[in-house]
Amino acid sequence: MNSRKPASSVTTITRLRAHPKLFVLDSNVLMHDPTSLFHFEEHDVYITMVTLEELDNNKKGMSEVARNARQTSRFLDEIVNSAVTNIEEGIPLAEHGSKSATGRLFLQTQTINNTLPVRLASGSADNQIISVVKFLHEAHPSRIVTLVSKDINMRIKARALGLAAEDYFNDKVLEDTDLLYSGTLQLPDDFWDSHGKDMESWQQAGQTFYRVSGPLCRGFLVNQFVYLEHDKPFYAQVKEHDGKTAVLQTLKDYTHQKNNIWGITARNREQNFAFNLLMNPEVDFVTLLGQAGTGKTLLTLAAGLMQTLESKVYSEIIMTRVTVPVGEDIGFLPGTEEEKMAPWMGALEDNLEVLNHAENDGGEWGRAATRDLIRSRIRIKSLNFMRGRTFINKFLIIDEAQNLTPKQMKTLITRAGPATKVVCLGNIAQIDTPYLSEGSSGLTYVVDRFKGWDHNGHVTLQRGERSRLADYATEVL
Repeated sequence: MNSRKPASSVTTITRLRAHPKLFVLDSNVLMHDPTSLFHFEEHDVYITMVTLEELDNNKKGMSEVARNARQTSRFLDEIVNSAVTNIEEGIPLAEHGSKSATGRLFLQTQTINNTLPVRLASGSADNQIISVVKFLHEAHPSRIVTLVSKDINMRIKARALGLAAEDYFNDKVLEDTDLLYSGTLQLPDDFWDSHGKDMESWQQAGQTFYRVSGPLCRGFLVNQFVYLEHDKPFYAQVKEHDGKTAVLQTLKDYTHQKNNIWGITARNREQNFAFNLLMNPEVDFVTLLGQAGTGKTLLTLAAGLMQTLESKVYSEIIMTRVTVPVGEDIGFLPGTEEEKMAPWMGALEDNLEVLNHAENDGGEWGRAATRDLIRSRIRIKSLNFMRGRTFINKFLIIDEAQNLTPKQMKTLITRAGPATKVVCLGNIAQIDTPYLSEGSSGLTYVVDRFKGWDHNGHVTLQRGERSRLADYATEVL
């Protein structure tokens, strides 16, 4: 050890191997993902006493954070109870998590008195963790000691002191959300020249199918939309995919008034794609991404009403959305669950007003009757009470889905019973939940995981259709 090491330091990791890195985990990482303990492969993990205290302080309640804090404590209890060696020598992780987690867990077993700069308050939990990182960094100059935290300011402070610090990356589906699957693909102008040889075509149920072969087909995904913009535009959906061969199905044109859905027609290409997914009974799970004003909620509600009240494919519409902060109680004041959710459901009311005027020509009395009929078929539910439920023959809409974690998204989607369609709406550029980013959002997670499944469809809506004022504000502000 070098001369900078404090004279009194008999560290908790005197027998550590030289090569693996040592990651000091902040409490917010563990409360975000309890399994993070097992995601550092051959490297070692260090938990400070302050982190254990913060886990204990956050374990009460029914929020996602409280549940994760309790789960982390259970993991740590299991690991420590199974230790056959001295805790100071580290406890192997491989026996408790993934076999790839070949590192060791180290707990702070001694008081570490390390002087922080005067400008950092010693009473702060974050600063105490930084103090431990600084001590380990000085005590083990041959090892890379890294703080892992979801707290941006904490990482900045650590780096300002010359310490290595990084975000927790394992929960990120994509590093660059520009690479996120959009559900659409523009074909090259010479597509038919390069893929039209030996092409087969046939008619079925009023739609045309094409069997094409060529190199581009390798990259197609089932239910992906492909298009050509020429004098005669071509819009189709990939129905089958096998190596260099694919079957393309032409779409129903929902831009035409004769195919309107509850009085609404598609105003652009992506909205037409979205209607083809929302109205397809073979597609059980739909995700729609887009900026504000692209029509996500309006299209979905129109499709839900059409299939609930007209064709009676579904018995009712269930609509829910995240109430930030996620998982907290919605209150004990008088009122039903729907009345307590009302402040978060302004978007629903706005869109229902548009749909009611679009469909009904029977004057004020007719609109009032239609409004009552519509509201009788729409149920507003809180996410807080979804565990253990099963929705059968429902049209389930999850609004503001970008604020859900992957675990919460799994909890919701697995509520779907027979004959239920789930539609997730969101804008990953507007995330309000702490410690979630565009790359780790549950919405990004399901878009990436479900792509290519026969009963899934996704569209990223590109163009705003709210008003010329809203469109211009989106561009310049």
